[in-house]
Amino acid sequence: MNDLLLLAMLLGGPIHGYALKQRAGWLTGNKNLHNNLVYPLLARFRKAGWIQQRSGKGQRGQTRELYSLTEKGKAELFRRLNGYDEKDAASDSAFRLRIGMFFALNADSRARILQARDRYLETREQKFSHLASAMNLGAWGNEVNAFLLEQVRAERQWISRLKKMIGTGFQKTRMK
Repeated sequence: MNDLLLLAMLLGGPIHGYALKQRAGWLTGNKNLHNNLVYPLLARFRKAGWIQQRSGKGQRGQTRELYSLTEKGKAELFRRLNGYDEKDAASDSAFRLRIGMFFALNADSRARILQARDRYLETREQKFSHLASAMNLGAWGNEVNAFLLEQVRAERQWISRLKKMIGTGFQKTRMK
C-alpha cells in the first residue's frame, strides 16, 4: 500500500524525499514514513524505471534529491489503481486511496471499485446484524457492535452518493 501511495504522490510533480515522507506520513496519520520504508521503495522505483532522480537545491542552499514520475511510472500507477481486488475492497486505506485518486480513473473503474467495496460492506453489515441477535454480547459488546454497524451503514450511504456522482458525469476528465 505504501508503494502505491508514494507513486500517487509523485503524480503531482517533482518532490524531494523528505517532503515525500512527511506528506505520506501525514496522509497515513503518522508524523513521517520511516526512511527505511521510503528510500528503499524509491530505489526500487528508480531501478524499475518508474521514477527519475535528480539533484536540486533545497530552501537553505543544501542539495536535495528530487524524484519525479516517468511515463512508465504513470502507467504502473494507473495499472495498480485499476487493479482493485477483494483484498483491496476489505482495506479501508486501499479503498480511500482509490477514492482520492478517482480523478485519474475512468467512470467504469470508479464504478467497479465502488461496487466491490459495497459488496464487502454488505457482507460486514449482515455479519454485524446477525451477531447482535445470535449472541449475548453484553452492554459494552452491544455498544461496539452497534458502532461498527453504524460505520458500515454510513460508508454504504457515502458509496451511494459517490455512485450518483459518477452517474452525473462528475469529474469525467482523466489525468493524462
